Amino acid sequence: MNDRRPIELETGWSYMENGIKKLKRLLEEEDEQQFSAEQYMQMYTTIYNMCTQKPPHDYSEALYDRYKQAFSLYIDEKVLPSLRDHRDEFLLRELLKRWNNHKVMVRWLSRFFNYLDRYYIQRHSLHSLQDVGLMRFRDEVYVEMKKKAKDAILALVEMERDGEQIDRTLLKNVLGIFIEVGMGSMDTYDADFEAYLLAESAAYYQRKAAAWIQEDSCPDYMLKAEECLKAEEERVVHYLHVTTKAKLLRAVETELLAKYETRLLEKEHSGAAALLRDDKKDDLARMYRLFLRIVKGLDPVADVFKRHVESEGMKLVREVTEAAAAKKEKDAGKLSRDTGSAHEQQFVRAVIDLHDKYMQYVADCFSNSSLFHKALKEAFESFCNKQVAGSSSAELMANFCDNLLKKGSLEKLSDEAVEETLEKVVKLLAYISDKDLFAEFYRKKLARRLLFDKSASDDHERSILARLKQQCGAQFTSKMEGMVNDLQLAREKQQQFDDWKQAGEKELPIELSVNVLTTGFWPTYKAVDLALPREMVEGVEQFKEWYEGTTKHRKLTWIYALGNCSLKANFDVRPVELILSTFQAALLLLFNNEGGADETLTYADVKERLNLPDEDVMRLLHSLACAKYKVLLKEPNTKTIGKSDSFRMNTKFTDRLRRIKIPLPPVDEKKKVIEDVDKDRRYAIDAAIVRTMKSRKVLQHQQLMLEVVGQLQRMFQPDFRLIKKRIEDLIQRDYLERDKDNANQYRYLA
Repeated sequence: MNDRRPIELETGWSYMENGIKKLKRLLEEEDEQQFSAEQYMQMYTTIYNMCTQKPPHDYSEALYDRYKQAFSLYIDEKVLPSLRDHRDEFLLRELLKRWNNHKVMVRWLSRFFNYLDRYYIQRHSLHSLQDVGLMRFRDEVYVEMKKKAKDAILALVEMERDGEQIDRTLLKNVLGIFIEVGMGSMDTYDADFEAYLLAESAAYYQRKAAAWIQEDSCPDYMLKAEECLKAEEERVVHYLHVTTKAKLLRAVETELLAKYETRLLEKEHSGAAALLRDDKKDDLARMYRLFLRIVKGLDPVADVFKRHVESEGMKLVREVTEAAAAKKEKDAGKLSRDTGSAHEQQFVRAVIDLHDKYMQYVADCFSNSSLFHKALKEAFESFCNKQVAGSSSAELMANFCDNLLKKGSLEKLSDEAVEETLEKVVKLLAYISDKDLFAEFYRKKLARRLLFDKSASDDHERSILARLKQQCGAQFTSKMEGMVNDLQLAREKQQQFDDWKQAGEKELPIELSVNVLTTGFWPTYKAVDLALPREMVEGVEQFKEWYEGTTKHRKLTWIYALGNCSLKANFDVRPVELILSTFQAALLLLFNNEGGADETLTYADVKERLNLPDEDVMRLLHSLACAKYKVLLKEPNTKTIGKSDSFRMNTKFTDRLRRIKIPLPPVDEKKKVIEDVDKDRRYAIDAAIVRTMKSRKVLQHQQLMLEVVGQLQRMFQPDFRLIKKRIEDLIQRDYLERDKDNANQYRYLA
C-alpha cells in the first residue's frame, strides 16, 4: 500500500525551477558547480513522482507546458537581448553560441523531464521533448534573426569572392542552424538562405561578366570564369550544403558563360577561330571544359572547329590545284609524263598530316567528344570530295597508295612507317563518298604492281587489303584478294611448268615465265591477236600443251599487252640489254632476220607483220624511234609517226647504261576507270531497286529512293536522277510496274 503524500504542482515546480536556474547560470558561464549525480536523480525523480500520482495530482500536462515555458522565459530574458545587440559577423558568432547553449539546455531538460517522453507524449501523440526544445528556438529566435543572419552570411561570402579571408567554419556552423531548424527538411535552408544566395551570386557575376567581356581577351575571360567556378565548388565543400552545388554552379555558369558565349567565341583576335589558328591547345581545352557545363554549349564550339578544319582543307585543295596549273603551263609544249603528280602526292600526305593534327585536337582539347568527331568527319567529307587539280580524291589516294607500295617509292619509309601511313590512308577513305571509284583505281594500280613485279612487299599488300576489308567490307576487297592469291598460285604453276619441261627434256630458245590469272578478279584487258615472232611461238605452244594436260574445261586467253621481255641488242659500240614490252620486243625482232642491220621496214610492213591496230603501232614506233632512246632510225626524221614513214635499226645506238628500260607512251586510264565505275553503278542501283521491291512488293517512289540510297551510300553517293532513270528502265524490262491508281507507287513483278 502506497501512503506517499502527493507533491503539489507549485511545490514540485519550485524545486524544478531551482535546477533550471542553476542550468541557466552554467550556460551564462556564471560561477556555478556542475550537476552532481545525486542532483540529477532528484530532478528526474521529482518529475517522475509528479507524473505518476493519481488524478487529480497527475501533473503531466502542466509539466509539458512548463517545460516549453522554461525555454521561452530564458529566450526572452537572455537570448534575444544579447542577439539584438550584435551585427554582422559578431551577430553570427553570438547566434552560434546561443544555438549551442540552447542545444545543451534541451539535452539537460529533456533528461530531467524524460518520463514525459516515455509515457505521456507517446500516449497523446505530442512532439518529443527534443523537438519542442528546437521548435522554441526556431519560433522565437530563428524567425526573428534569420534575415539578419542571412544578410551577414551573404556579406561575408561577397567579401570572400573579392579576395578577403573569412571564417569559413563559422559560416558552416551558422548554416547548420538553418538546416537543423528544418527538423529533417531542407525547406528553411532553401527558402531563408539558398534562394537569396543564388540571386546574390547571379547579380554578383552579372556585374563581373559585364566588365570582363569588355576588357579581357577570350582566354583571360575563360581563365577567370574557370577560377570562379572552382572557387564556388570549394565554397560548397567548406560551408554550403551539398544540395546547393548544382544550383549555385548553374547560376554562375548562366551569367559567366551562357549569356556571353557568342561574344566570347567570336572575339576578333582571341575567339575560338583565333585559338585554333594559333594552336592554343590549353585554351581550347579550357573552352571545352567550360562550355560542356551549359546545355548545348559545345555546339557553337564544334561548329567553329568544323569551319576551321574545312577552311584548312580547302586551302590545301587550292594550293595543289594552283601548283598543278602552274606546272601544266610551264610544261606546255613538252611531253610531261605525270603532270602535277608530285603535288598530288604531297596533297594526300598533307591531308594525312591535317587529319593527324586535328584528331589530336579532338583527343587532347575536346576529350574525344563524339560531337567533335562528327564535326571533324563533316569537315573532311566536305573538302575530301572536291576535285583536286582535275582529279578526285579517290584517284589521288589510290595513286598515293601505289607510290607507297611499289618498288623505288619516292617516300623512303621504314616498314613500320609504311604500315602506319597505310592505316591513315584507309581511315581517310571513310570520308570519301566514291569508295567504288577508289577501289577501281586501286585495283588497276595493284594489277600493274603485281604483273610487272613492282610491288615492294607482299606483306604490305596483304596488310592494306585487310584494313580495307575491315573498313569497307569483304565485298570491297574480294577481287583484290583474288588478284594477290592468283599471283601466288601463278608462281606455283610456273614451277610445275618448269619441272614438266625438265622432265620431258623440252628446251626453249627463250626463257618463258607465264602468269595464269582468273578473269573475274582482274581488270578487263584488251586481247589482241599479236603475230608473235617465231622465238616466242614455241614457248606459248609448249605452255598450252602443259596447261591443257593438267586442267580441264579452262580456256587460256593470252594478254600480250601485259607481257614484258628482256632482249640483248648487239649494237656496233657495245651490247645493251633492253627491257621492253612484248609488243616492243616483237617489233624489234622483225629486224632480226636475214636482211641484217640495214633492212628497212615501212609503217605498213610493221603493221602487217605484227597484226596490230594503228593505235598500238603508232605507240610502239614512237617509243622506239621518237622518244628518249632512239633504237630505230626513222625517215623522215620528225618527232611524230606518219603512215608513210620507214624504219631501220640504229646500229650506232649506245648509252652509258648497259641495261635500259624503254617505256611506252602513257595511256590515260582515268576515262576507262570512270566508265567502268559508271557501268558498275548502274548494275548496283538496279540490284538495290530489285532487292528492295522484292522484299516490300509495293512501295512509294520517295521511300524506294531513300531505301536505295541507304543501301548504296557506303560505296558511293548515288545520283537521284540516275536512280529515277534506272527505275524507268526496270519498268520497261518488266521488273516493276506503276500502280494504276497511283503513279507515285510501284509494284514488284515476280
